[in-house]
Amino acid sequence: MITEEQAKTIKKQIIAQIESSFPLDKKEFAKKRIESMNSQELEAFLVKNNLAVNNTANQEGSQKCVFCSIVSGEIESHKIDGNESAIAVLEINPVSRGHTLIIPKEHALIQGKENESGIKKLIKNISGIIKKKLKPKSILTAKSNLFGHETISIIPQFNDKTASSERHPAAPEELIELESLLTEKKKRAIVESRPKKIKISPKEQERIWLPKRIP
Repeated sequence: MITEEQAKTIKKQIIAQIESSFPLDKKEFAKKRIESMNSQELEAFLVKNNLAVNNTANQEGSQKCVFCSIVSGEIESHKIDGNESAIAVLEINPVSRGHTLIIPKEHALIQGKENESGIKKLIKNISGIIKKKLKPKSILTAKSNLFGHETISIIPQFNDKTASSERHPAAPEELIELESLLTEKKKRAIVESRPKKIKISPKEQERIWLPKRIP
């Protein structure tokens, strides 16, 4: 169970997220709900919303956040792509179809970091794949910060939805279908890069493999 001190810190982080991403008419209600929770209620809320903090301390003695757990593979995800700086996974509570989350591998704010160029490159690649496969009207990107780990949402826009629009849990079968669709190009490239088998006729095989006759 999380301690009272941890609960205070987590509440501040969640409220900061509410301030930056919730619609104006829902902010106050959401903030009051979080503030009124005791430690047990807060922990249940985190687990229900897939935001549980790993209770195993890392090498620096701090608690691992949910995004670090996704990066390390401790939490399963529908991964679309990745590089040395970040990974791209499907958002399980999307704003729209194809909503993808860019998670930096480093637990920190993105701005000014050495891996910022790698993150930008991944955003560009994923946006291109989404445009080609899903044909949205446009692509919206939005930063968010939870538990001190900054992430970027890539949100396909098919209508007037924004980053603060209402989210809905995606069905497991929808996530599987999207993962297959959005990684098709990558999988095909891997197959095409494999060495092709060379067909050799029986006569050629005999000439190659049979030893020369000794007179």
